[in-house]
Parts: sequence; structure tokens; C-alpha cells
Amino acid sequence: QGSQKRSNSTPETPRPKRAPSSRSPYGLFSPGSFSPSVTPSQKYSSRGGRGEVVASFGSVQGPAWSGRGGCAVRIFGCPEQSLSKPYRFMFQKALDVREALAGRVEELGEVLRRHHGLDGFSSATLPAQEPVTVLGQIGCDGNGKLNAKSVLLVGDREHSGGAQVPLDLSELPEYSLFPGQVVALEGINSTGRRMVVTKLYEVTP
Repeated sequence: QGSQKRSNSTPETPRPKRAPSSRSPYGLFSPGSFSPSVTPSQKYSSRGGRGEVVASFGSVQGPAWSGRGGCAVRIFGCPEQSLSKPYRFMFQKALDVREALAGRVEELGEVLRRHHGLDGFSSATLPAQEPVTVLGQIGCDGNGKLNAKSVLLVGDREHSGGAQVPLDLSELPEYSLFPGQVVALEGINSTGRRMVVTKLYEVTP
């Protein structure tokens, strides 16, 4: 009887090293193991009882809500900058979004100029043998992460026409940048193709 219970193992029919588990360990920690036991759903086309509560938690039965008094809405700011009619969110035109971003860069550029006492801004793409101050947004030259080798400046529309120029940050003692950040930079762009940054002006609260 002992020889009959032991399974024969040959090169053609090898004995499995470990019997497959009848229950997956992932099933112990699945959402179904922590959820209340409800009837499994049928096919979507043949479902019935839509809106029926199949499981509940807590003792919230028939909550009653009531309010007293009125509420008045008052709009602060210029009427031209307030919404006067409904609009579809995330359906703005690309040109409208560009105009809003360009206007924001100009506003922050004026704040930078007044806060740091700058004379004015120059083009980021024109070759210059002397240090110039430029305004723009921090960008990345690819889809990867922003690092010291992939930083570029997207110049403002007024002075640089939105042109992009790679940045050399090796002359800066320290910096902390993120894509989309509006900054003013002072540096030398002798060839018009890469700017060696010597000073960084950031927007401070």
C-alpha cells in the first residue's frame, strides 16, 4: 500500500516540486475580503434594482437637512475680471490660455523688476558679450525630469518673443527651480545659443 500512495516520478512525468496553492495569498488582502458580503453583480445588461442600497455602514438612517436665513453673494474686484456668464471648464482655446499665461509672466516680471531694482529686461536669444537681464519661465528640454543639464528658459513675449535658450547654471552657488517658474536671470549669452547664468532673481512672497 505504501508503494501505491507514492506517485511515480520519471523524466517524462516529473513530480511537481511544490503543489500549487489552492488559495492565492493576494485574496487575503483583496478589497473583497474587507467589504461586506453582498450578492455578486450580474451582467451589466441584465442588471436590475438600480440605485438599491446593497450594503451600508453606520447608523445614518434618514438624515434631515434644514437651513435658515438667506445668503447673498458679493463679487470683489473689477467687474471686467469677474465671470459674467457660464463657461465650460477645460474647454478654453489655446490662444486664450496663452494670453493668460503671457499676461501673468508680465505681471510677475514687473514685480521682480520693482522688488530687485532692475533697470529692464533684454532679449534672451540675442548674442551679448556683457551680462544682460532676461525674463521668462523655467522649462525642460525633454519629457524627463528637470536637472542641471536640461534646464532652459522660455523667454517672455515682449522682449524675447517666447524663444527658448538653454541655461548653464554652473556659475550659481545654489538654486532651486521647477518647470513653469517665472524668474529673471542675469547672465552672458555670447553665442546666442546658451546663457551662462550668474544671478537668479526669484519672486518672493
